[in-house]
Amino acid sequence: MLTSNKLIVTGAGSGIGKAIVNQCLHEGASVIACDVNEQYLNELKQSTDKRDSLYTYQIDVSDYERVSVFFNYVEKEHSDVDGLVNNAGIYLGKPILDYEIEEINKVIDINVKGYIYFSQMFGKKITESQSSGAIVNISSVSAMEGSSDAIYGLTKAAILGLTKSCAMNFSPYVRVNAVAPTMVSTSMMDTIPNWRKEEYVKHQLIDTPVMPKDIAHTVTFLISDKASHYTGATFDINNGGYLR
Repeated sequence: MLTSNKLIVTGAGSGIGKAIVNQCLHEGASVIACDVNEQYLNELKQSTDKRDSLYTYQIDVSDYERVSVFFNYVEKEHSDVDGLVNNAGIYLGKPILDYEIEEINKVIDINVKGYIYFSQMFGKKITESQSSGAIVNISSVSAMEGSSDAIYGLTKAAILGLTKSCAMNFSPYVRVNAVAPTMVSTSMMDTIPNWRKEEYVKHQLIDTPVMPKDIAHTVTFLISDKASHYTGATFDINNGGYLR
């Protein structure tokens, strides 16, 4: 249970992020849910009976100045925050040959820089106070196996490096781990080419699909004291499709 925890979750309005928020609330945590889409945040607020434990904040994670303002708000209103789940991300589902420069920048800004900004400011807060905290970064199986969308794949590979380096930099105060899911049943799956979906399924040893709630269960474990001896690690959730 996470009854004493207060967490920040980015990309919280839909998909995996929404499942993480709901699972954290279910386990007794308070959650600051961040998303660029205000409507999603309003719907999230209305969908839970744990409204007293849920705070919402509209933000573009790739905007450094806005992230800085957000952490000033956190320091004033939620100084007891002790967890961060970096989840916000976009997937365009395009071959690298079709990418425009603006699209490259957008994917890297959100999928990498957003994680950096939140990790830096959260890590600074926890290490300066010499308290305890935990970060969970949502990566992807494509970080290790490659992606039909090369720009997305490289951003998810970068997150694995960020995870290990932050685990070193924030030690011993902040544990930092990553989760690397295979295809998850969210709207993002609609943009994955059929041939790539078939490859993923063909390699899997377990024939049930990975759902957002499955990712949420792993995230809550990594935030909790039960994972107190894990840091710098990557947790594969891929139905045994890629054994290392």
